[in-house]
Amino acid sequence: MNSKALSLAGMARRANKVSLGHDACEGSVKNGCASLVIVSNDASERLKEEMSGLCKAYHTDFCEFDCSKSELGASLGAKITAVLSINDAGFAKRIIELIREE
Repeated sequence: MNSKALSLAGMARRANKVSLGHDACEGSVKNGCASLVIVSNDASERLKEEMSGLCKAYHTDFCEFDCSKSELGASLGAKITAVLSINDAGFAKRIIELIREE
Protein backbone atom coordinates (compact mmCIF):
# COMPACT_ATOMS: atom_id res chain seq x y z
CA MET A 1 0.00 0.00 0.00
CA ASN A 2 1.34 3.40 -0.96
CA SER A 3 0.56 5.70 1.95
CA LYS A 4 1.64 8.81 0.02
CA ALA A 5 -0.84 8.02 -2.76
CA LEU A 6 -3.58 7.41 -0.18
CA SER A 7 -2.75 10.70 1.55
CA LEU A 8 -2.91 12.53 -1.75
CA ALA A 9 -6.29 10.94 -2.51
CA GLY A 10 -7.43 12.25 0.89
CA MET A 11 -6.23 15.74 -0.04
CA ALA A 12 -8.15 15.50 -3.31
CA ARG A 13 -11.27 14.58 -1.31
CA ARG A 14 -10.87 17.61 0.93
CA ALA A 15 -10.54 19.73 -2.23
CA ASN A 16 -13.84 18.30 -3.53
CA LYS A 17 -12.08 16.59 -6.46
CA VAL A 18 -13.25 13.04 -5.67
CA SER A 19 -16.38 11.03 -6.44
CA LEU A 20 -17.07 8.07 -4.14
CA GLY A 21 -18.99 4.95 -5.04
CA HIS A 22 -20.05 3.15 -8.19
CA ASP A 23 -22.75 5.50 -9.45
CA ALA A 24 -20.83 8.70 -8.75
CA CYS A 25 -17.68 7.34 -10.41
CA GLU A 26 -19.59 6.09 -13.42
CA GLY A 27 -21.17 9.51 -13.86
CA SER A 28 -17.82 11.28 -13.52
CA VAL A 29 -16.23 9.05 -16.15
CA LYS A 30 -19.13 9.42 -18.58
CA ASN A 31 -19.23 13.20 -18.09
CA GLY A 32 -15.49 13.49 -18.74
CA CYS A 33 -14.75 14.78 -15.24
CA ALA A 34 -12.73 11.80 -14.00
CA SER A 35 -8.98 11.69 -14.63
CA LEU A 36 -8.37 8.49 -12.66
CA VAL A 37 -10.54 5.70 -11.24
CA ILE A 38 -9.22 3.75 -8.27
CA VAL A 39 -10.57 0.47 -6.87
CA SER A 40 -9.55 -1.36 -3.72
CA ASN A 41 -7.91 -4.76 -3.94
CA ASP A 42 -10.87 -6.43 -2.21
CA ALA A 43 -13.51 -4.95 -4.51
CA SER A 44 -15.55 -7.53 -6.39
CA GLU A 45 -14.17 -8.81 -9.68
CA ARG A 46 -17.37 -7.65 -11.35
CA LEU A 47 -16.81 -4.09 -10.15
CA LYS A 48 -13.16 -4.14 -11.21
CA GLU A 49 -14.05 -5.42 -14.69
CA GLU A 50 -16.91 -2.95 -15.10
CA MET A 51 -14.85 0.06 -14.06
CA SER A 52 -11.84 -1.04 -16.09
CA GLY A 53 -13.99 -1.44 -19.21
CA LEU A 54 -15.69 1.90 -18.65
CA CYS A 55 -12.33 3.63 -18.23
CA LYS A 56 -11.02 2.06 -21.45
CA ALA A 57 -14.12 3.17 -23.34
CA TYR A 58 -13.78 6.75 -22.08
CA HIS A 59 -9.94 6.92 -22.13
CA THR A 60 -9.66 7.41 -18.38
CA ASP A 61 -6.77 6.08 -16.27
CA PHE A 62 -7.61 3.12 -14.03
CA CYS A 63 -5.71 1.50 -11.18
CA GLU A 64 -6.18 -0.93 -8.34
CA PHE A 65 -4.78 0.23 -5.00
CA ASP A 66 -3.08 -2.34 -2.81
CA CYS A 67 -5.41 -1.64 0.10
CA SER A 68 -8.77 -2.78 1.39
CA LYS A 69 -12.11 -0.97 1.12
CA SER A 70 -11.79 -0.02 4.79
CA GLU A 71 -8.27 1.41 4.37
CA LEU A 72 -9.28 3.30 1.24
CA GLY A 73 -12.36 4.70 2.93
CA ALA A 74 -10.44 5.69 6.05
CA SER A 75 -7.91 7.65 4.00
CA LEU A 76 -10.80 9.63 2.52
CA GLY A 77 -12.71 10.23 5.72
CA ALA A 78 -15.43 7.74 4.70
CA LYS A 79 -16.31 4.43 6.32
CA ILE A 80 -15.87 2.04 3.41
CA THR A 81 -15.44 2.61 -0.30
CA ALA A 82 -14.46 0.18 -3.03
CA VAL A 83 -14.21 2.67 -5.89
CA LEU A 84 -13.51 6.36 -6.32
CA SER A 85 -12.61 8.75 -9.08
CA ILE A 86 -10.12 11.58 -8.95
CA ASN A 87 -11.66 14.49 -10.82
CA ASP A 88 -8.56 16.63 -11.19
CA ALA A 89 -5.74 16.00 -13.68
CA GLY A 90 -3.01 17.29 -11.35
CA PHE A 91 -3.98 15.06 -8.43
CA ALA A 92 -4.43 12.10 -10.78
CA LYS A 93 -1.03 12.57 -12.42
CA ARG A 94 0.78 12.72 -9.07
CA ILE A 95 -1.08 9.70 -7.67
CA ILE A 96 -0.11 7.68 -10.76
CA GLU A 97 3.53 8.77 -10.31
CA LEU A 98 3.48 7.68 -6.66
CA ILE A 99 2.00 4.29 -7.57
CA ARG A 100 4.67 3.71 -10.18
CA GLU A 101 7.42 4.60 -7.68
CA GLU A 102 6.14 1.89 -5.33
